[in-house]
Amino acid sequence: MRYKVTFFVGLALGYVLGTAAGRERYEQLKKSARAVAQNPAVRNAVETAGHTGRDVAGKAFVAVTDRVEHAAPNGFGHRLRSRRERGQGSDDDWGTSNT
Repeated sequence: MRYKVTFFVGLALGYVLGTAAGRERYEQLKKSARAVAQNPAVRNAVETAGHTGRDVAGKAFVAVTDRVEHAAPNGFGHRLRSRRERGQGSDDDWGTSNT
């Protein structure tokens, strides 16, 4: 209960401070956020993190299917294996290639 009260007090405080700052400050923060997002170093870091995440997810999928396909009911293990084999060889099936 204490955490809920703390959360709502923080929410109310943020609302009051946010409304006191006004529209001008909001626009200033929005402009700063856009400038950061358009920075080439930030864009490269986001792209690298995306590629790393996809690689790790792919390796995790392979590891899980290796362990699960033997314990899965009939037919399910085969579907997992075929899904894994179908996914191999595609560079970017998430639609996030840098074009």
